[in-house]
Amino acid sequence: MDTTDNPGLEYNTERERLAMPEYGRNVLKMVEQMKEIPDRAARTEQARAIIKVMELLNPQVRQLDNYDHKLWDHLYMIAGFVLDVDAPYPSPVEEEFLTRPVPLPMKGEKIKATHYGRNIEKIIDLLAAEPDGEIKTEMIRSLATYMRQQYLIWNKDSVADETIFGDIEKLSEGRLRIPEGLKLHQVNYDNSFARPGLSLGPGSGQNRNNKHRKNKGRRK
Repeated sequence: MDTTDNPGLEYNTERERLAMPEYGRNVLKMVEQMKEIPDRAARTEQARAIIKVMELLNPQVRQLDNYDHKLWDHLYMIAGFVLDVDAPYPSPVEEEFLTRPVPLPMKGEKIKATHYGRNIEKIIDLLAAEPDGEIKTEMIRSLATYMRQQYLIWNKDSVADETIFGDIEKLSEGRLRIPEGLKLHQVNYDNSFARPGLSLGPGSGQNRNNKHRKNKGRRK
């Protein structure tokens, strides 16, 4: 809609960007009017009244330490850091708010298989350094069983043991070899391998269990 057809209509996209949106545009107008007051004492009194309004509009600020100081900082920001009043706190430094934060470097290398996670890679690195033997074989079996569960969550309804074993050797870059004849325990398909955060569907393991209990109760 063209605002020329509605002279009194003004869109937010056409207005000045708010420095503190949580206080709204009316507070900005109050601050602009306050700055036009010629008498310093009256201007200071109006600034304190605006602080009270800001506290009502943003009550969660009370949970902060020295929240009164925070409100005055916010008032300075709304005023464009130009505020000639008798404030209880000095004006914050504008440059500190305009400086972009330094980006944090990413720790470690890129995850090779995101559906397994970085911790799996660390475990594989530890296992690769262990001496061969029954203990290591059982540790590999436990790791593969867990990886199969993660695979089923994010991929398919079934997966061959060889696929998991191949992933282990690939993630270890050949440093970890699967013992010959190693087999994983049979998957209990009554368990639900739903993705995290998703509700169980009508064909989930939990519903199958409930159905099995009901049918068992009818046979008694």
